[in-house]
Amino acid sequence: MKKRIFYILIFGLSFLFFSCLSLFISPPHLIESRGRCSAEDLTAFFMSQNPKADRAKVRRLAKFYIEESEAEGINSDIAFSQMCLETGFLRFGGLVSEEMNNFCGLGSIGEGKKGESFPTEKTGVLAHVQHLKAYATSKPLVRPLADPRYKYVNPKGKAPTIYGLAGTWAADPNYGKKLENILKRLYKSVY
Repeated sequence: MKKRIFYILIFGLSFLFFSCLSLFISPPHLIESRGRCSAEDLTAFFMSQNPKADRAKVRRLAKFYIEESEAEGINSDIAFSQMCLETGFLRFGGLVSEEMNNFCGLGSIGEGKKGESFPTEKTGVLAHVQHLKAYATSKPLVRPLADPRYKYVNPKGKAPTIYGLAGTWAADPNYGKKLENILKRLYKSVY
């Protein structure tokens, strides 16, 4: 009898532990939050999705996303994952091309308007993070304005979660779910 109670107790504690553990590694939904992944984590995940990418460039971008997101109070895991979604893991292929340093399709609305271009990768990342911040919160920017389309997001803070980006940032009603799926894959690869 004692042995049976012992096994039930062990099973119950194991179930509780692993159930609670999954709470800690679930992907974030709030855009205005803190990312958990390091530049190494983001780079390793990215390279598993696009092994032909330039690893040094991906690592630079990962560092920029962490740095600029932390400064603006935006979740770097979400911003980096959105870059992965918007660029097809830097494969591009749409209206925006690699040399534009536009990692989120800013201003890309059709053949007549391919999108914004930025002089450096870091400026392109900052513009992306600032645009994401405009959707997430009404708090003012910390860094000097890099996003030429920041003024067009009204009201500020209209999409505090990744799901709110569907129908606002992108017309796709499944946009938030697509971001969540990338975040789940990222966290599964890291945790």
